[in-house]
This record gives sequence, C-alpha cells and structure tokens, in this order.
Amino acid sequence: MSNIPETGKTSRVTIRLVAIQILVFSLLATLGGRLWYLQIRNGQEYAAKARSNHVQQVIEPATRGSILDARGVPLADNQTRLVVSASRTDLLKMKDDGKAVLARLAKVLGMPAQEIRNKVRLCDAKTPQPCWNGSPFQPIPITDKATTQQALQIRERSEDFPGISAQPTAVRRYPALGKSNTAQVLGYLSPVTDEEIQRAKNGPSPLLRSDQVGRSGLERQYDTFLRGKAAVTRYEVDNLGRVIGQANSDKGQAGSTLVTSIDARVQAIAEQQLDKAMKDARTQMDRNTGTNYKADSGAVVVLEAKTGRVVAMASNPTYDPNAWVGGISGKDYAKLTGKDSNYPLLNRAIQGQAAPGSIFKVISTSAAVNAGYPFDGHYPCTSSYSIGGQVFRNFEGESKGDITLGQALEVSCDTVFYRIGHDEWKKDGGDKPVQDPRDWFYRTAHQFGLGKETGVDLPNEVKGRVPDRQWKTAFWKANKDSWCAHPKDANDYVSKLARENCLEGMKLHAYDSINYAIGQGDTLVTPIQMATIYAALSNGGTLYNPTVGKAIVSPDGKSVETIRPKSHGHLPDTPQTLQQIDAALQGVTERGTAAWRFQGWPQDKIPMHAKTGTAEVYGKQTTSWFATYTKDYAIVMTISQGGTGSGASGPAVRNIYNALYGVNDKGEIDDKAALLPRPESKLPKIESDGTILSPPIKPPADPSPSPSGSPQQ
Repeated sequence: MSNIPETGKTSRVTIRLVAIQILVFSLLATLGGRLWYLQIRNGQEYAAKARSNHVQQVIEPATRGSILDARGVPLADNQTRLVVSASRTDLLKMKDDGKAVLARLAKVLGMPAQEIRNKVRLCDAKTPQPCWNGSPFQPIPITDKATTQQALQIRERSEDFPGISAQPTAVRRYPALGKSNTAQVLGYLSPVTDEEIQRAKNGPSPLLRSDQVGRSGLERQYDTFLRGKAAVTRYEVDNLGRVIGQANSDKGQAGSTLVTSIDARVQAIAEQQLDKAMKDARTQMDRNTGTNYKADSGAVVVLEAKTGRVVAMASNPTYDPNAWVGGISGKDYAKLTGKDSNYPLLNRAIQGQAAPGSIFKVISTSAAVNAGYPFDGHYPCTSSYSIGGQVFRNFEGESKGDITLGQALEVSCDTVFYRIGHDEWKKDGGDKPVQDPRDWFYRTAHQFGLGKETGVDLPNEVKGRVPDRQWKTAFWKANKDSWCAHPKDANDYVSKLARENCLEGMKLHAYDSINYAIGQGDTLVTPIQMATIYAALSNGGTLYNPTVGKAIVSPDGKSVETIRPKSHGHLPDTPQTLQQIDAALQGVTERGTAAWRFQGWPQDKIPMHAKTGTAEVYGKQTTSWFATYTKDYAIVMTISQGGTGSGASGPAVRNIYNALYGVNDKGEIDDKAALLPRPESKLPKIESDGTILSPPIKPPADPSPSPSGSPQQ
C-alpha cells in the first residue's frame, strides 16, 4: 500500500488538470488569433489569392516588330508556321514522364525520338544543348516546320498526344533578301528564363513565360521596343476547370518596327567581298612561313562619314540566324559554339581586337604634330632603326631618304615613326619618367577614341587597348606573381621573358614606344573604332557614335521616333593638320601603298583616301588592314592571318566602292548603277495593319573587278 496521504494525491491531480486546462486554452487562443488574423485582418488579401487560384490565363503573344533596312526591305520579320509544342508539366504527370507520347510524336514528325526528348529537358550547368532554357511551365516548341497533315494527325488523335499542341503561330524569320545575311548585326531570339522574369517583374517592361527575347545584336539592343505586349485574357473557372466567367484582361500590342541605316544591297556586297577576299588570301603564300595564308576570320564596316550611321557591317565566319528559330538543334549548336567553330556568333566588327599596324599612323602623325614636329619637316626614312643591340627594320627594308610626315604616311615608312616615338619617350624621362610625362602618342590615341567603346548601338562592344603607363602598371600587378614564380635558372625564352617582366614589367620601355608608334606591340583596336576615326578624318574631325538604328516606328505607323547621330568627341587636330593628313591619305591612293588598288579611280570627281596596314602578331601570320574614306563614306576591312593590307583587303574594298558609286572597270561613273547615295529624309511607310510598303530588292550584281598590279603594304 502507498504511504502517500490522500490529500497529497488530490493536490497533484489538481495541478495537472489546471496545467492541461491552461495548455488547452492557450492553444485555442492561438488558433483563434490566427483565424482572426487570416479571416478578419488579412481576409481580403487571402480571399483574393484564393480566387486567383481559380483564374486561368490565356496568353496571345504579341507579334514582334520587324527590322527593316534604310529602304524598308525586311531584314527580320515574322511568318505564320505550324508549331508543335509540348507541355512539360503534362508530360511529367504521366507514369513514364511522357516517353511514350514523345515516341509517337517522333514517328508523326519524322524526327529522332532522342532529339525530341533533348528539346524538352531543362538546361543546367551539366546539360548540353539542345535543351530548354525557358520556363518549365511554358509550352516547349518541338518544331516550327510541321506540315498541315502532321498537325491534323496530332489534333485528330489528341488522346494519343496528351500535352502536345499543334497550332499556327507567328515565328521570327530572317529572310536574307538579296543575299544579305546580316547575322551578327541582327542577332537572334530564345525563350525567356525564370530568372529574367523575376528581374523584370517590377521594371518598365515585365516579361511573360511565353516571351522570346533578343540575345544579341539589334534583337537584344532594341528588345523592349520590338517585343510588344502580349494579350492576356483571364477566365474564372470552378474546381473542375469549367469557365464560369471572365476576369480582367490586358490588351495586347504588337511590337514597334525598327528602321535601320543598313542598306541590304551594300550589306550583301560587303559580305560577298569579305568572303571572296578571305578565300583569295588562302591561295596566296606567306613568304615567312612557306605556307598559304589561313585567313581564318575578318570584318568590314561601311559608315556614312557625315553621320556615323552604319551602312553595312559584316563579320566572317558567319551563320544563319534562322537556326535559332523554333529551338536550335544539337548539331547546329555545336557548329556555332564548338571549339572548331571559330565562333561565328562573334561580331568581329565590334568584338574582334587586333594590332592595327600602319593604319594607326594617322594617330602617330597627329601626335607628332601636336608634340611640335613640323608636318612638312624632313625626317630620315632609313632601312632600319637601332636602339642598343636591337634592330627595328622598315617594311621590306626600304630606304627613302629624308621625307615629310605626309610622305611617311604615303609610303608607310616605319623608321620615321620609330625615331619620333623613341625621341618622345626619351623626352619623358625614358626608364625613369619625369613627374608628369607628356606621353603625346598615348594621349593622342585616347583623344582619337581608342581604349573605350565607340557607343555603337549594339551590345557587348569591346574597348580595345592603349598600352600606356597606367595599363602597364595594372597589367604588371595582375601578372607579377606568375612571372616571378618562374625558375631563376631556366634559360628558355618564356622563362627569361617572365623574369624580365617580374622585375620591370611595370616600366614603359623604349621598345614599347617604338613598336607602339606604328600600331604594333600591345595595342589593340576594333574595326568599328578605326572606321569611326577615318570617318572623322573625312567629315572634318567629328567622332560620331556609330548607329545602326535609324528610327522606331509605332505599330500603327503614326509615331516615328528618330534616332539621331551623337558625337563622343573631336579629333585633337587643327583644321590645317587635318587638311595635311587628308592630302597625304589621298596621296596613298595616287602614289603610295594603295595606288595599285585604285588605278583608274575617278579621283577628280570622287577623291579617294586610304591607309594600308600589315600588323604582325606573335605566333600567327600577319593581319591585313585597309582603311579608306571619301567625302561620303568610310570603309575599313581587316582579315586575320590574311597577309598585307592592300594585297588581301584592298581589292574587296575597291569593289565595294565601285558598287557604291557605280564605277566600272574603265573608271567611268554610271549613276544608274550606283547604289548610293539614297534618299536620306524618307522612311519606309508602314500601314496600320503592319504592312510595309517598300520597294522589291534584287540580288546585287557582282561588282567589277579591281585593277591589278604589284602588291604593296
């Protein structure tokens, strides 16, 4: 028997009962408070959310705006195709994740089943293309090339194809009329991602899961204007999915039309001539290596000199932007991005960097004059120039005696610029620079716009490089640890160079300034930068931001927003110096290194100016540069591993000018054959239904061949 008194037991039971009662009342109070919070305090918010669970959205994507050339010819537009799509959400509800459905679909479409399965899988770091990089809740396009018979089979046998749809859809098209590809300028589209939707949620242009967005080129730069606004219709449905009413809806709006300054006819010729120049270069032997030139890539830019507008811009190798429409295949993706592709997606006109070689000498000439060297002074053009035990040779070892700066430009004499560059380096203190070195050659390059973007209205433009003292110091700090880690007793060239850079990599040496004076060494420029500079030499010194977009036209055609040219600076030259450089560059085409390429050109009617460039690249064949201008246009072409400037790029540039001005092989001007100038004030008329009233385009005739002669630099 227990010895605990009855009164003690009763007391314990009472305490436990009270504790339980308190706990129960606390839980009830908490539950009541929560119910009050949900139903009274935030009742309206949660009621709205509950109702939204019974609202279904039907999205009708907006028709994307067209991209037109300066005459109204479509460079990118839309066409209606039968698009077969798969709902990943519906497929994953099936026991086999929809494999059987996709297998049946593959038979109907005549596509490999694995290719279809790849298209509906989601992209991540470990999943190669093809895959879906858009929202997993958005219908995934399988093909936009379905036939009417295939679409009917899918729709009539809907029980065999749950989660599969086949319907007419407006899809992007890049027609390449007149064989003007324009790929890198136009860019391409791909589905929006969840991350992009979240980032744009509170922005001025929110995204929907059905949207396609621009990934490069004009499609990306002007995406907000081109995309338009999708129509969203909301339906109230019951628990069984039956429509019981219509909620608020958002009206859609088609995208605006972008009118560009590109002329499809000139674009086609520029592309053809660049491609032909590269192929011709591959048939020529490099005397330094004993093998043919590789001519593995190139670019050409045609600008309106007075405005900076881009008339044509081509990059090679190129690609077909239609490959991205409807989802890119694994085979096509490998061709565009694989290690053997040579990166055709790269727009080398604004992203390709190389040493400019002798076309840089217009900057060196300006720097020399501003530093106090008379333009008409006399400077020895010797066959070589030596500092210490290092010899810097003139091109092909030529000696011209005492010549002016203008003549140095005409014959592209390296040693004149070697000597002036070295003298200025010594005046600034040499290896032990003065407190505030003048650095005329480096300062002038910055004033010409090098080392920064030109402001072209295309994404991902690169800056190039001016290897001045600031860059040398920053580069040394970034690399000194790896340089200093090389063994001290190693005698190979790389180790010796690394040890030298470890100790003195921050210094601006004499050989740096000498190489820099002729556009060699660590200097990097892009074709668009040099085209902007040569356009400025033509127009009197104004550096314009190159622009491709010319106007944005509203969907109804009633509102036109003109994109006006803007300037980012002026050349640091007096009118007299500009006139002297202009005369010297005209002399290049009459007596100098480009004369053999402009034999028979009507100089009295259309004065031509040019500068050739042959840039040496360590471990590669020389880069060909050809920079030119008239009173109307500036054209710059470059070919990587292509040989000399006039030898590789010269004929192509001449042929582009022949087409622009209608110059035949006899040097006669046929105004009817000339492609430009074109009317500047008129923009293409666009009807309210989106119809573009533009003249038909005919494939351009092959321009007349350029005169032949003996090669020069």
